[in-house]
Amino acid sequence: MRGFLLGLVLGLIAIPIAGFLYFRYGHVPVAVADPAFPMEKQIVDVPLDARIDREYPRTPGLEPTAANLLLGAHIYRQQCAACHGLYGLPSAYGKTMFPHAPQLWAPHSDGVVGVSDDPPGVTYWKVKNGIRLSGMPSFDKVLNDTQMWQVSQLLATADKPLPAPVLDLMKQPLDLDPTGSAAGGRP
Repeated sequence: MRGFLLGLVLGLIAIPIAGFLYFRYGHVPVAVADPAFPMEKQIVDVPLDARIDREYPRTPGLEPTAANLLLGAHIYRQQCAACHGLYGLPSAYGKTMFPHAPQLWAPHSDGVVGVSDDPPGVTYWKVKNGIRLSGMPSFDKVLNDTQMWQVSQLLATADKPLPAPVLDLMKQPLDLDPTGSAAGGRP
């Protein structure tokens, strides 16, 4: 019995020490090119989905009118397109991120375009709050509520026919300044 207890105590001490050494000496995958940490997707996605489901606004802050969609397209081009791509023009930059930035104008394997299967409030929550450890920043201090809703409504309608001026704008390639940021095009 005494040997069992000693083994149990040593085992309980060895596990945190091994974990500490694993982290301390840089064995955790931290570079974009590294493979994912074991269960990383589940560890991040489960609480993220639960929090979004608990907090996202159920009633959109504005309607997806032609004017709001056009304003949303201008904002999207300036703030989002460098990572998330445009209609028919995926972002090479977004594919270098870990995890890859979703291409919001491309259909997934199930045929859904971007996040058009999410309620606009879910997209609004992500735009407003950002997502830790993903490269998705919070736009809460960059855009006002109306602008965040305009972008969210635009993305919610990505799988539907869009007004011609919106679609034309979303098909134009980005002009990137030397830092890689989208240039020009303020509404």
